[in-house]
Amino acid sequence: MARPTETFLSELEWRGLLHQTAGSGLEEHLASPGRIGYCGFDPTADSLGVGNLVALSIMRLWQRAGHKPILLLGGATGMIGDPSFKDDERNLLSEEEVRHNVECQAASMRPLFRWEDEDLDKDKEQGARLVNNLDWWRELNFVDVLRDIGKHFSVNAMIQRDSVRMRLEDRDHGISYTEFSYMLLQAYDFLHLHNTYDCTVQMSGSDQYGNIVSGMDLIRRHAAASGREAESFAVTTPLLLKADGKKFGKSEAGNIWLSAERTSPYAFYQFWINASDDDVGRFLRTFTLLGREEIEELEAKHAAAPHERSAQQRLAEEVTRAVHGSDEIERVRAASGALFGRGELRDLDAKMLIDVFADVPHSVHAKNDLEKEGVSLVDLLPETGLAKSKREAREYLKNGAIAVNGQKVAADAHLTGKDLLHGETILIKRGKKLWHASLWRN
Repeated sequence: MARPTETFLSELEWRGLLHQTAGSGLEEHLASPGRIGYCGFDPTADSLGVGNLVALSIMRLWQRAGHKPILLLGGATGMIGDPSFKDDERNLLSEEEVRHNVECQAASMRPLFRWEDEDLDKDKEQGARLVNNLDWWRELNFVDVLRDIGKHFSVNAMIQRDSVRMRLEDRDHGISYTEFSYMLLQAYDFLHLHNTYDCTVQMSGSDQYGNIVSGMDLIRRHAAASGREAESFAVTTPLLLKADGKKFGKSEAGNIWLSAERTSPYAFYQFWINASDDDVGRFLRTFTLLGREEIEELEAKHAAAPHERSAQQRLAEEVTRAVHGSDEIERVRAASGALFGRGELRDLDAKMLIDVFADVPHSVHAKNDLEKEGVSLVDLLPETGLAKSKREAREYLKNGAIAVNGQKVAADAHLTGKDLLHGETILIKRGKKLWHASLWRN
């Protein structure tokens, strides 16, 4: 739980996660525990990316503050496509693709929250709920949508939205009626959750502010038509960029995903370990549940000894544990230790070995050559690129600069079948960081 002196909004503020709010009396509304808020995720891929962790972090803080999160997966909106600040229209996914993506993304969310169907010791009303908006959109027909939803939207106002106007002014792309209608779908989602679950707060990135306000207006209009008043609120977070101005969420190898099938836990851990000194404090505030005092202590320790990268290590451990679990943290630590000479490479299982050395240069050789006396490293090193010539290879070996599977070798060393890890791989290192994976196959 957040500390008694700290409200949900004040915590977002010191973490740098509060961009904009809408709705009169939000602070007072949140003073009562058990409020219900939601955040939506469109299933455009079969995994959430680390960019989605910003929104997921907000919802984790929401739950810790004593409120109930609803995680909405857009089985319906995912088949339409959100035009918000996109240069051109998205490719439409099939219903089967969207259904698969919904199931995969839901699996990524599971470790991050306490769920309403779990056996909670207390505060059962805070259990998270997972919903799919296709469940209610499939019950509506086109005429009902036009009569009950469309009549509340002014086209004049819709085309003034920045995200829509930008596309309308682009003669090469424009915007289809399908994507133009997206804000109606998101607005109705808020209305449906408000009426069904008493959901009063929608949270999202700053690019969704206009869509959220449309939902608030739809809630107000529907309530007024019945002679009632209804409360609804918006909370948005700022766009997260790296200190160098580049988009957050990618590495040199591409997108970083929450799914272990797309990004291995080891590669995921390394992404956070490699956070820049300028970014690490902000990332600790954004992606972990650590308190302000502890984060400031980590920042002070890091400032005093940045070469130790203690802040990055804590960041990587906290986020990897949240997404992949404590068991994976132990496996990742063992792999990192072996990689830097603090453990045995032979202790790594085959999958972790592949994950750790997936991006290092490799070469393929005939396994039969390892029989009898084996293969001379003097002959092999030039083939791997770790030495330019046999003369240079002899020099490296003589100076003790070559290690096989993490162990220094003699100047006349030969590789044999005994050196194989998991029957196929021998890892050769020159110096402290230059690795090569030699693969031996029949």
